Amino acid sequence: MSKIICSAAIRGAHKIVDMAEAAYEEALKKFGPEHEVSFPNTAYYLPIIYSMLGAKVEKLGDMKAIFQECRTLLPAIVSDKIWLPYLAPALDAGMATYFAEEMYEAIRYLNEPNFYTKSEEPTSENLWLGAADDVIFRKRGVEFVDGTAPGFAAIVGSPEDKAVASKIALELQEKNLYIFMHDQSKGKNMAELLKENGVQVGWNTRLVPFGKSYTSVVFAIGFACRVALAFGGVKPGDYRANLIYNKNRTFAFVMAFGPVSDEWYANAAGAINWGFPTISDYDIPQVLPTGICTYEHVVSNVPHDEIVQKAIEVRGLKVSVNKIDIPMSFGPAFEGERIRKDDLFMECGGGRTTGVEVLISKEMDEVEDGKVILEGPDISDIKQGQNLPIAILVEVAGREMQSDFEPILERQFHHLINYVQGIMHIGQRNIMWVRIGKGAVEKGFSFKHIGKVLHGKLHQEFGAILDKVQVKIYTVQEKVEEVMALAKQVYTERDLRLGAMTDETEEVFYSCTLCQSFAPSHVCVITPERIGMCGAYNWLDGKASFQINPTGPNQPIPKGECTDPDNGYFSGINEFVNQASRGAVTEVSCYSLMNNPMTACGCFEAIAAMLPQCNGIMVVNRDYMGMTPSGMKFTTLAGMAGGGMQTPGFMGVSKHFMTSKKLFKAEGGLKRMVWMPKMMKEEISEKLKAACADIGMPELYDMIATEEQGTTEAEILAFMKEKGHPALEMEAAMG
Repeated sequence: MSKIICSAAIRGAHKIVDMAEAAYEEALKKFGPEHEVSFPNTAYYLPIIYSMLGAKVEKLGDMKAIFQECRTLLPAIVSDKIWLPYLAPALDAGMATYFAEEMYEAIRYLNEPNFYTKSEEPTSENLWLGAADDVIFRKRGVEFVDGTAPGFAAIVGSPEDKAVASKIALELQEKNLYIFMHDQSKGKNMAELLKENGVQVGWNTRLVPFGKSYTSVVFAIGFACRVALAFGGVKPGDYRANLIYNKNRTFAFVMAFGPVSDEWYANAAGAINWGFPTISDYDIPQVLPTGICTYEHVVSNVPHDEIVQKAIEVRGLKVSVNKIDIPMSFGPAFEGERIRKDDLFMECGGGRTTGVEVLISKEMDEVEDGKVILEGPDISDIKQGQNLPIAILVEVAGREMQSDFEPILERQFHHLINYVQGIMHIGQRNIMWVRIGKGAVEKGFSFKHIGKVLHGKLHQEFGAILDKVQVKIYTVQEKVEEVMALAKQVYTERDLRLGAMTDETEEVFYSCTLCQSFAPSHVCVITPERIGMCGAYNWLDGKASFQINPTGPNQPIPKGECTDPDNGYFSGINEFVNQASRGAVTEVSCYSLMNNPMTACGCFEAIAAMLPQCNGIMVVNRDYMGMTPSGMKFTTLAGMAGGGMQTPGFMGVSKHFMTSKKLFKAEGGLKRMVWMPKMMKEEISEKLKAACADIGMPELYDMIATEEQGTTEAEILAFMKEKGHPALEMEAAMG
C-alpha cells in the first residue's frame, strides 16, 4: 500500500481516537459511567462495534474496553525510522477509526440530542438525519438484499458547483444506488448544494444527508453491518463473515471530493476492510493492485463527468439500467419523491377529478403492441393549476397471459409511474391520484410518457407472459366515465374470483424463498387465505411468478393431506419445507402462533405475540415505534420472530392476514385478538369490522385495545375485564 496513504491513515486514526477518547472522558465526568448511550430506536446498539466485536455498548462505562481495543489496533505512527509498507496496519487503523467515531457520535447524541433530526426526512431547521433507526433500516435494508438497491455511495465532501453535485447525485440515483452524504469541502457540502438546486433530499429519494462531519461516515458503515446481521444470518462478533458478506453483497464505495485529510484517509482505510474502495476527484496516491477490494482500492484524479461510471467499474457493480425513452429521469430512486404544493403543476384523480386505472387482457389480434394513444388535452394544452380527469386503460395480450394475472400487472402501475422523476402516483383502481410537478413539465412531460413507461416496463418485467401491450389514456370526462364503468365491472369480477378462493378449494399452495439469501432456513408458505407476511405476495402472485419464472423463488406446493385442520398441518407442506429449508424446519403450521409457527425472514409487515396474562394475542406493525404490552418494542420483537427461526408465541404476519378466517385458528381465531396500535387498527378498520361481524361479534372491534388503553399487560387486562373480552373465557393458549 502507498506509504503516503498508509502513514496518513494511521496519523488520522490516532487523531480520531484521541479526539473520541477526550470526548468520552468529558462525558464520563458529566454523566457518569452508568449513563445509557445508544443510537435512537435500534436493537443493534452501536452497530459497527456490535457486529465486529459482539460488544453491547449500553452505558458510557462500556466504552472503556472499546477504547482499549482501539489502542491495541492502532499501529505506531509512520516516521523515517518506522516504515510500514503493508495494507494490514492501515486496515487496523481504519477499524479503530470506526470504533472511535461510533462512540464519538453516541456521545454527541448525549451532549446534543437535537443535533440530528432522528427522522426520515430533513426538517426546515435541520438538514442532518443522523443514524437510521430500525424502522427506517427494516424498510430500506431489505432493498440491499432483493436487488432494488444494489449498494450505496458514501459521499465525503462535495464538488464546489451545485449543478455538478446535482448531476452526480442524479446519475447515482439512476443506477438505483443510495447516496449517503457526509462532511464538506472548502465550506461546501453535498446535501446543502442539492437543496440549493431544488433537489429533494431524504430517505425517500435515496439522497441521505447523514451528517456534516466526517465522523458521520459510521452511520453508512453501520447500516451495512446491520444488513449483514439482520438479513445475512451473520452473528454479532463474527467480523470475518460480516466483512465477507458486505464485500460480496453490498456494492458500496466511498466517493471523496476535494483535498483529502488524514482523517479522511483513516476513514477510507476503514472502508477497505469491507471491500469498499475509494474513488476521488483529487490528486492523491492510488492503490491499484487488488487484494481486499474486488478490484482497485483507491483511484484518484477522476473527472466529475466520469466519476460515477468509474466508481461502478471499480466496485465491480453490474447495474442494469433499462432506458425508457422519456425526457425525465427514471428509476426506483424517484419512487419516494413527493410533489408538494409549491412544486405542483396539476393533478388528476384523488378526489380532485375523476381518476381510474385498469388493465385487461385481450385476444392477440385486438392489441397493437407499442400503441399509445391520448384522447383529450395534454399537459402542453393546459395552464398551471388546471386539473384534468384521467383514465389509464392498458390492454395486454400474450400466449401465456391469464385473467388471474391482470391485478398483478395492474398493481405495477403504482411504482412504475412513481419511477418517473417529477411524477407522484398514489392509490390504485378508481381511487388513484397522479400529481405532476413543475420540473417534469419544464422537461416536456406528456401524458403519453406514462404510456411509454407502462409499455416498456411491463414488457421488461413480464415478458414471459406478455407479447403485446397497448395503452390508452383519456383526459375527457365522457371517455373517463366509460373506462370507469368498464373498470368497476372488471374489479367486481376479480374480487368475486379472489374472494371465492379458500385454502380448501385449491390443491396447490406456493412457496416464497425470495429471502433465503438472508435467512437460509426460511420458507414462506402462501395460501389463498394467507398471503406472504411481507404483504407483497398473494396466492395469485405466486402462481403468476411461477408461470413467469419456473425456477424462481415461488414454487408450487401440492398441499397433500390435511392432518390437522385447526393448526393447518399439511403433509405436502411439511415435505416441501423440510426440503427447502435443508432440514432446518421439519414441520410448520399455517394457522397457529404457538405450534410450529411459520418462520420469518425479517420483512414482515407486523409481528404477532402472545400475551400470557391476557390469554390473548397482540399484533404490532412495523411503523409503530412505541412500547407494546409484551414489554418489547417492534425492533426487539423482530429479533424473536425473524432470522428463519420458529419461536412459539412470536410470528411475522401481514396486515391482510388480520382479517383472514384462518387467523390464529388453532388459538381460537379473531376472538383471541386483544391489542394492536391505533394506526394499524384504523388502517384495517373496515375489513376488521366485517371480520368481527362474520363471527357474530360486531362488538369485538371495540374490545381490541390500542396504546390509548395501555401499553402493559396489566392495563390491557383491566380493559378486557371492563369490556368483557371473550379471550378471558377461552382455554389457556400457552403450552
